[in-house]
Amino acid sequence: MTPRGAADPPDDLRSVPAIVVMGVAGCGKTVVGEALARALQAVYIEGDRLHPPENVARMARGEPLTDALRAGWLDAIGESIVATVSGGRKAVAACSALKRGYRDRLRRFCPGIVFVYLKIDRETARRRVANRKGHFMPASLVDSQFAILEEPAADERAVTVDATAGVAAIVREALG
Repeated sequence: MTPRGAADPPDDLRSVPAIVVMGVAGCGKTVVGEALARALQAVYIEGDRLHPPENVARMARGEPLTDALRAGWLDAIGESIVATVSGGRKAVAACSALKRGYRDRLRRFCPGIVFVYLKIDRETARRRVANRKGHFMPASLVDSQFAILEEPAADERAVTVDATAGVAAIVREALG
């Protein structure tokens, strides 16, 4: 199911300059973002790699990030997106973008961004995060992500996809 609102994304995401794959930890942003970038022959930007070391250390200790701590990280993602698009390439970035304000901040860098929201239930997200190996984000932070999550509103350019489907099905659904 792909709800669309007043600010509908284009029927074909192949025509947009940048896509941000968003959602809580464990929804599949990285694997879906990589697959979507391959399908679109786009540059993939892994948002987790752009966190400053202090943010990574904080999350590894089980401390959620504040809006202030996320600001520079969001700017780094936005700058990577705009550099890619300015260079004539499409960009697909993985970024939680949990609040509308975070998405608005990214849109200031590239107004044409469309968000692909990987919607998932809390229990599935918690289980997936707990089963990850070698990632700094502990399962204990999943609840804090759901606590601040603001799903994309009808006036945002966003596509909502069921994150429990297989990766290929998610990519097909996102691309329409």
